[in-house]
Amino acid sequence: MKQSLSTGLPALVAAALLFAISGCAGSKGSARFPTPEERYADALAKFENHDYQEAIDQLQLVTLQYGGSSVADSAQYLLGECQYAKGQYLLSAYEYDKLIRNMPSSRLVPLARYKLGMCYYDLSPKQALDQKYTYKAIDELQAFVEYNPTNELVPEAEKRIHELNNKLAEKNLTTAELYMKLGDYRAAGIYFDQVLERYHDSDVTDQAAKGKIESLIARKRYEAAALEIQHFIERYPKSRFLPDVEALKAQVKHEQPESPESAASAVQPSNGERQ
Repeated sequence: MKQSLSTGLPALVAAALLFAISGCAGSKGSARFPTPEERYADALAKFENHDYQEAIDQLQLVTLQYGGSSVADSAQYLLGECQYAKGQYLLSAYEYDKLIRNMPSSRLVPLARYKLGMCYYDLSPKQALDQKYTYKAIDELQAFVEYNPTNELVPEAEKRIHELNNKLAEKNLTTAELYMKLGDYRAAGIYFDQVLERYHDSDVTDQAAKGKIESLIARKRYEAAALEIQHFIERYPKSRFLPDVEALKAQVKHEQPESPESAASAVQPSNGERQ
């Protein structure tokens, strides 16, 4: 008998609580919780009013409790926007990536992919520092361009990619020039080559090409330098470094030892002098 009472007690308590709640609701009117759409609208209003943390609190309720609602993807995207507006770029990147991974069919995925790249773009540091976020930004923005070639944001993404590639190219160029000053011309040549091969569309390729010629001359590799000079003249006819390269061409011609074949032809008698 005791067992049946103890078993039924929780049910009685629950019933009493339900009765009390319903009585209060009846006296004060029907209680109604906000719909996901209403919570999202409230969060959007708070976001537009720069109340980012309050917006985040509302949006997290939508994404956690109403993941299948019609505004779940909008709420997830707006979470990224809130963190981005706060300058929390890593948290923002996490929220955008969560939308891309968990809601791949959402119409907001292209925009989230672009903003993911922009998070890493904003995290990209000065040239002298570690560039891991620069590489991440390039990867994400290139992915955006590849997945959405007709999107109106593609030109802006390509502009950012070019800017970031310039930063990486300039970092390699600075390293190459440092090795030139230290007299390590082989190492300098490696970094000049990295600029020319990896960042061939950057704004400093002609400067790297000139530097490569100078490193070859310093190593007395005159034939290779002469070949690079010819390539430079063909590829960069309007470069501001063209006069310098012309001077290097004259230097190579002056310093390059005469080949045995050339020397032999110089002393060989002409047909009229032959006995």
